[in-house]
Amino acid sequence: MMYRFAFASASLFAGVVFAGTAMAAGASGTNGVGTMPAGYLVTIKGNIVVTPDFPGSKTYGFVAFPSLSFRRTDEAESFKAPDDGISIALWGDSRWAVGLVGRFQSGRYRNDDRKLYGIRDARWAVEPGLFGEYWATDNWRLRGEIRYGINGYSGLVGNLGVDYVRRVGKFTLSGGPRLAVAGGEYMDTYFGVTAQDALWNGRVTQFKADPGVKSLGVAAAATYQWNDQWATTVRGGYDRLVGAAGDSPITRTLGSRDQFSVGASASYSFVLEGFGR
Repeated sequence: MMYRFAFASASLFAGVVFAGTAMAAGASGTNGVGTMPAGYLVTIKGNIVVTPDFPGSKTYGFVAFPSLSFRRTDEAESFKAPDDGISIALWGDSRWAVGLVGRFQSGRYRNDDRKLYGIRDARWAVEPGLFGEYWATDNWRLRGEIRYGINGYSGLVGNLGVDYVRRVGKFTLSGGPRLAVAGGEYMDTYFGVTAQDALWNGRVTQFKADPGVKSLGVAAAATYQWNDQWATTVRGGYDRLVGAAGDSPITRTLGSRDQFSVGASASYSFVLEGFGR
């Protein structure tokens, strides 16, 4: 198991999430907080997630990062699935929202695993883009993202997910199916094998990774609100690599089509009274 402290992703989370949380929560938002002093409610969160070391890997590592968000105390809290990209809603109401989103894609480096000897590195990438979400009912949310990779690759990727969200006492439970798609640049960077890669590695064969559906899966989470200040969340997910991602020799020979993730977070919230008046 590789222990990875994602400094790049930490900077992304700390720098982008602090700008705000998504506006669209529908009726799934918590009760209004009009009894709080006027100002902003600031939430500081510590996160740890166990994920595959690289796309298609069968070994796992820890990723730890902070996040920061805020909202006005007279606004209801919005629901956000732990596997959502970092988002800032620009337009919307209680049922829908459209805005900016960002994600971090970890890289694959041959120095980290001797099985990758001779295979070119696939660098980490930042993925800015747009998101849209719609609450069909008080409990059902549909969310989609389209993003463009910077640094590791240049190209489009996307995610689509459906969540059933239900509040039971102090618990917020959520879960639903996931679908990920990727363009040719992403697929060829993380799942393609060149003739030179195959020659030097000796265990994989040349492979051209075509664009299309990358994975099908499911994600779930449970959040417990201990009091007005503290909350904890546990999460889990499973993705099955399909198409070129599942057929790649990097996945079949050196890794696994089955991609799991588990994680936990703890958050602390406090009010900045009178801030922003």
